Amino acid sequence: MLERRDVSAEAIPADVLRSTQPVLLRGLVRHWPLVRAAERSDADFCAYLRGFGAQTRLGLWRGGPEIGGRFFYNADFTGFNFRREVGTLGGLLDELLAGSPDTLYLGSTELDGSFPGLRRHHDLPALAGLDPLVSLWLGNRLQVATHFDLPDNLACVVAGRRRFTLFPPEQVANLYIGPLDLTPAGQPVSLVDLARPDLERFPRYAQALAQAQTAELQPGDALFIPSQWWHGVQALEPVSALVNFWWRQSPAYMDTPLNTLMLALLTLRDLPPAQRDAWRALFDHYVFDADEATAAHLPPAARGVLAPLTEAGARHLRATLLNRLNR
Repeated sequence: MLERRDVSAEAIPADVLRSTQPVLLRGLVRHWPLVRAAERSDADFCAYLRGFGAQTRLGLWRGGPEIGGRFFYNADFTGFNFRREVGTLGGLLDELLAGSPDTLYLGSTELDGSFPGLRRHHDLPALAGLDPLVSLWLGNRLQVATHFDLPDNLACVVAGRRRFTLFPPEQVANLYIGPLDLTPAGQPVSLVDLARPDLERFPRYAQALAQAQTAELQPGDALFIPSQWWHGVQALEPVSALVNFWWRQSPAYMDTPLNTLMLALLTLRDLPPAQRDAWRALFDHYVFDADEATAAHLPPAARGVLAPLTEAGARHLRATLLNRLNR
């Protein structure tokens, strides 16, 4: 994995922020107060964070000792091996410091909405023009299944060590992905246990491992994860926390391509092979290989949905699709 030690929070180079490969940024946020507190002790870290809203009520995940720290499906894939509950930040911090036998996880909780003032001292000025969503992830020793995110992601470890295992997007067939419509947190996940992969049950996972990139981050380190890179995360300490920054390189009015995937399952997957090939040619022409020449033979006023997408055009397309789907 590419590793950089010369990058500052005020000036992250464009080649990092637009990289198509993961980039490990050692010490990027070592100056943050949360990191300094964590370096002193877990108690100091929790005391500092408690000052930003101990009574704030938040959504948590809780799994019993039997899950071994691995948030996953239940045995028959009708649900999950953890439960969702609402608690306070102070209560969660108390359980973490007491060494709770449960696996506890506060995931993807927006700083601006839930922890007023915290972001002021834990920001990345270099990302100001990207308008990122900034979130806190907090828990004990746990494992998050391998998944991908649509936005680019800069993950900053602020307490405890974390191990990331990353796979290129083209390894999807070797990761044994679970259901698309029943997921732990919205994104489809790999069924392979990161810590104990069963290569008899999942033999192609060995090919994915051959392409994997792994990094262990200390407090203060950051990892740039490009859009759609599959990544599994293992939190390795009794108190573990991460602040991440998400942003997209496309306009906010563009819908998630996962919607396109779902519609393709509805409309394309079960067609006869020759028809699928014909549609593949259309998608290549109008989507994957599209360029200025695709609609150049049409007068600009007649290009309709083939014209460059704008916010107004996106609203029109969405309304058209809704009308068609509701017939």
